[in-house]
Amino acid sequence: MIPPTIMRLSPRHPRYKSLVTRAGLARAHRAGLVVPEGLIAQGRGEAFDYLLGERTTPSARAAERVAAAWLRAAVRPVISVNGNVAALAAREIARIVRAEPRIGVEVNLFHRTPARARAVAIALRRAGVRNVLGVRPNAVIPGLPSDRALVDREGIYAADVCLIPLEDGDRAEALRARGQRVISVDLNPLSRTSRAANLPIVDEVRRALGHIAEDLERKSAPPRRERRFDAAAARRAALTTMYRTLRGSVAPRPPR
Repeated sequence: MIPPTIMRLSPRHPRYKSLVTRAGLARAHRAGLVVPEGLIAQGRGEAFDYLLGERTTPSARAAERVAAAWLRAAVRPVISVNGNVAALAAREIARIVRAEPRIGVEVNLFHRTPARARAVAIALRRAGVRNVLGVRPNAVIPGLPSDRALVDREGIYAADVCLIPLEDGDRAEALRARGQRVISVDLNPLSRTSRAANLPIVDEVRRALGHIAEDLERKSAPPRRERRFDAAAARRAALTTMYRTLRGSVAPRPPR
C-alpha cells in the first residue's frame, strides 16, 4: 500500500518514481526490513543514478547480458540478498529464479539479527521465491570480521558464481579470494565492490535484475560462462557517462 503522502502526488511529478521508492524503503525500515544505514546507501546510489541519466547505459546492458550467461552456465549460482534488495527487488529476484530454477537465493546481512533475517526471507517468499537459504547460517567465510561471513553451506559458501547486489567490498574481495566469480550491482563504479567484482554492473538494482531475468527467459540463448568480460572497461564506460552528464550540465561561458 502506497503511503497517503505519495498518493496525493501526481504520477506526472518528475520525481514520482523516486518518491515512491523512498516511501517504500521508509516503510520497510519501520517494519524492520531495512536499517537506517540502508536508507543512507539508497540516497548515495540515487546520486550516482542521476549522473547516469537514471537509465541503463549500453555498457551496463552488455554487462547484464553476460551476467545472465554466467548464471545460466554456473554449476552452483547464488544470489545474495540484503534488506534493501529484498525491499526494492524481491519480484525481480523471483522472476530470475522462475527463469532459471537452479539459481539459489540466500539472505546475507551486514547488520544481522534473527528477526531481520526472517523479515528478508518473508519478503522473498511473498514475491514467489520458494526456497530461501541463509536464515540459519551454518558456515563461515574466512577472513571476514562482520556478520557477512555467516553463510549457508549449500548456498554462498559453495557457489561458483555469486550475484551480490548492493554489497560491501569486504565480502566481494573475500569471495574472489576463495576463487568464486563475483557479479556485482552497484551504482558507484569507484566502490570497492565494483572494483573487486569479476563482472561489475553499474546500474540501478531493479533495472539490472529485471534485465538479467529478461535475458534468462530467452531459453534459446546458449550458456556462455567463459564469455570474457572487461571489468575495467565497464567501470570506465560508466565514469565516462557520468563525466559527460556533468560536462553537459555546465552552461557555456558567455563571450567577452
